[in-house]
Amino acid sequence: MIAIAGTIGTGLFLGTGRSLAQGGPASILICYAIVGFIVYVTLLLLGEMATQYPVAGSFNAYTTRFFSPSYGFALSWNYWFNDAVSVASDLTAAQLVLQYWTVQHSWAISLAFWVFLVAVNAIHVRAYGELEYWLASLKVATIVVFIIVGILVNRGVNQDHHVIAFSNWGIDGAPFVGGFGGFARVFVTASFAYGGTESLGIAAGETKNPSANMPKVVKFVFWRILIFYLLSVFLIGLNVPWNYPNLSNKTTTTSPFTIVFQYAGSNAAGSFMNTVILTSVLSAGNHALFAGTRVLYGLSVTRPAQAPRIFSWTIRGVPLPALALTSSISALCFGSSFIGSGQLWSWLQNIVGVSNQIAWLSIGLASWRFRKAWVRQGRSLRELKFRAAWTWPWGPYFVNQLIKSHPPVQGWSSIIPDFVAVDFVSLYIEIPVMIVMYFVWLWTKKIRGAVQSDVGRPSAWLHDIVDVDTVDLKTDEHEEEEGDVVPKRSFFRTLYSWIA
Repeated sequence: MIAIAGTIGTGLFLGTGRSLAQGGPASILICYAIVGFIVYVTLLLLGEMATQYPVAGSFNAYTTRFFSPSYGFALSWNYWFNDAVSVASDLTAAQLVLQYWTVQHSWAISLAFWVFLVAVNAIHVRAYGELEYWLASLKVATIVVFIIVGILVNRGVNQDHHVIAFSNWGIDGAPFVGGFGGFARVFVTASFAYGGTESLGIAAGETKNPSANMPKVVKFVFWRILIFYLLSVFLIGLNVPWNYPNLSNKTTTTSPFTIVFQYAGSNAAGSFMNTVILTSVLSAGNHALFAGTRVLYGLSVTRPAQAPRIFSWTIRGVPLPALALTSSISALCFGSSFIGSGQLWSWLQNIVGVSNQIAWLSIGLASWRFRKAWVRQGRSLRELKFRAAWTWPWGPYFVNQLIKSHPPVQGWSSIIPDFVAVDFVSLYIEIPVMIVMYFVWLWTKKIRGAVQSDVGRPSAWLHDIVDVDTVDLKTDEHEEEEGDVVPKRSFFRTLYSWIA
């Protein structure tokens, strides 16, 4: 429950409003479908590695092992920054949600939320788990109810008592608002919404019975993407016009989920939905703060250490220095007082969305080298504990090429028709940062003599790509145990697992 619901947050509840306003109903449906398919294939690729090598940690372990240690270092820090900025994004989103009730000084309430999240994560990991479980359950229930209400509203159960059908697809500017530029801008928002899905592959790989659990997780994710994301997006495009007042602008953003509930009944119904969304925003921030803290802690305890040792200090099992630095980044959210919550949230969305794309690209690169090493070293495909057969051999190439095509496409609107410097920076800043961190770690290791290569070879100072002919494919490989069997479950139990 926590794993899947942790990926559902402001991207779906609020980001869909921005996507609809920028691209229209057709663009949002197509872009979310394309990104959803990329995420699904990416999870399959990750599943192969996580089932074969169920090691603790994030997917950067596979990138380091099969692709490049220096790239893995840069990716790890990028992923920590992703989580830290996600907390800022969620707290900024909380201010947007509060504007539904015209709350004055919403930044002060965000400050209270920030203190609450830090306190929960500082107490004990059990406090995090208990809070997250109930908030996650509420999010899943909310989406199921929204789908039912959305269908009823579209068929005439609304305040105006008329069938909406596809009428919002025919209003001026729809269904493709802003042409190609509007369509392209939706990609980064969709990437923001799907962020965190890759954590499901890691969670399944770390379980006691990965060979049995991974196929189930992959199947469940397919249905969850189809139901939670695509069906919700489709209903939003049907019921909410793209030019709805204050749907998305520099100062405010209104959740399409709240608008649909308003159509269904009254402002009271909209307020109820908005309250649920506010708890979902807190859940997403709680999840991101916990994950970011653990990523930074992991960087400090790895060998060789990739972060200062101070971040490995723990009190009652909680790495407080890592928590302090991760939570301090979220102070960005208070900049909304000067530039507007809607504008700030838009920039933070861009940063996190691009970071998610980098993570998916990295999984594709690791899978490409892993599969190549497996074949080159003569290992039989039958030895794979989990194999996504229909993605051989095109899966990694598909993910890599499509993700690499996103940056020039989604940045289109920041250049044409007018160059917008801040939008451009928020869309591309992480790429040069990744490059700089890659070379910093590569040259640091080289100077220390940790890179095993010919000193006189110029390419040794440019990359440390892992050799597929010699990479170790045996260490940490999962061995099947006697209890590793797929348990039989009833139809209703299986149905519940798909939904929840």
